[in-house]
Amino acid sequence: MPSFLTMSKEELTKNKFSLEESYELLKSKNLKLDMSRGKPGADQLDLSMKLLDAVTAQTSCKDGNNFDLRNYGIPDGTAESKAFFANMLEVNPEQVIVGGNSSLNMMFDIVSQLMTHGIDGQTPWGKLDTVKFLCPSPGYDRHFSICEYFGIEMIPVSMTATGPDMDEVERLVREDDSVKGLWCIPKYSNPTGVTYSDETVRRLAGLSPKAPDFRIFWDNAYCVHHLKEQGDTLLNILEQCRFYGGEDKVFIFASTSKITFPGGGLAAVATGQKNIKWLKGRIGMQTIGPDKLNQLRHTLCFPTLADLEAHMKQHAEILRPKFEAVINALKDIEDLCSWETPNGGYFVSVNTLDGCAKRVAELCKEAGVVLTPAGVTFPYGKDPKDQNLRIAPTFPPIHELEQAMELFCLCVQIASLEKLIKKVS
Repeated sequence: MPSFLTMSKEELTKNKFSLEESYELLKSKNLKLDMSRGKPGADQLDLSMKLLDAVTAQTSCKDGNNFDLRNYGIPDGTAESKAFFANMLEVNPEQVIVGGNSSLNMMFDIVSQLMTHGIDGQTPWGKLDTVKFLCPSPGYDRHFSICEYFGIEMIPVSMTATGPDMDEVERLVREDDSVKGLWCIPKYSNPTGVTYSDETVRRLAGLSPKAPDFRIFWDNAYCVHHLKEQGDTLLNILEQCRFYGGEDKVFIFASTSKITFPGGGLAAVATGQKNIKWLKGRIGMQTIGPDKLNQLRHTLCFPTLADLEAHMKQHAEILRPKFEAVINALKDIEDLCSWETPNGGYFVSVNTLDGCAKRVAELCKEAGVVLTPAGVTFPYGKDPKDQNLRIAPTFPPIHELEQAMELFCLCVQIASLEKLIKKVS
């Protein structure tokens, strides 16, 4: 079939009419499909049901130090749970604090503490006239929401195939002492699926920020979420920061939310020793301890890194066909959009023709398929080209996903034709 991009106005109009008929037919099916968030599907959650019996099967709830985990105490996490995250993140256990169930909550808390108390003897951010964060875009909307909540000014930085535009990052942190932070999802990035190159990680570790209290927020949410047998590799940011003399420059975050149970998992932060001491000063006043029985059940089920990797291979077997279904569907409209084929993570990032993303999302919603709202992958919800859409294929069963992608592709075609007809008018 000839490309819409080469058609006359009459041909475009004729094709648009035919596609609208197909759209109305799908709309009449009253679909109710959700691809709005990166949620595990029920079959993934079933893989973790063993956690629910792990503790009750034990004759003791004591850790390796003979501490009764049913009681108060150990506010920074058990030794076993620290070792679990240390193995996952390739850091030392003493560099880890294990908290509750949400890494997002830990990010929010740390930003809050920086706003109210500051770090390294610097003025608390909340007492400054302006605080800025660099935001690789398209990026994660919840990172942006934290900035909006605290009134932090967001500066978009373009994402490339190797990570954020490092020339721009280096310039901004070098010239402006109000730039206090940088959001990163370094592996299978949300939503692009990009894994940062070795050069990008080294340049990030070697940053020379004008602000002494500048911090990299390294949200390594998808570090073990491979889709293929051979996953991407990511250079160890903490080791690189140590080489450049500043391991306290970075906070690394991770959780088991998409490994076991969202809302019922574990979260952790890893960083340098000065930051660890700073964090413990707050934690001792904030909590009498996290859910150590949950930490116990996780470490009982995943005593070694090999056990975790075997579990994640089961996840990959479930998710791989879903991602393949999305990519195969997009190939039919490749003249109207572009995308990256990720090797892991939870999303496929699609760029439509300029000015079409909001219209695609609107058409999908009218026909019963909910997408992440167009624009939210950029700070303040403003996609300058109105082209980026984030597809989350993990939650629906595959037959529903195939229906949703059929409609999505149809909506991309209709929105594109509307745009092209206006252009040739």
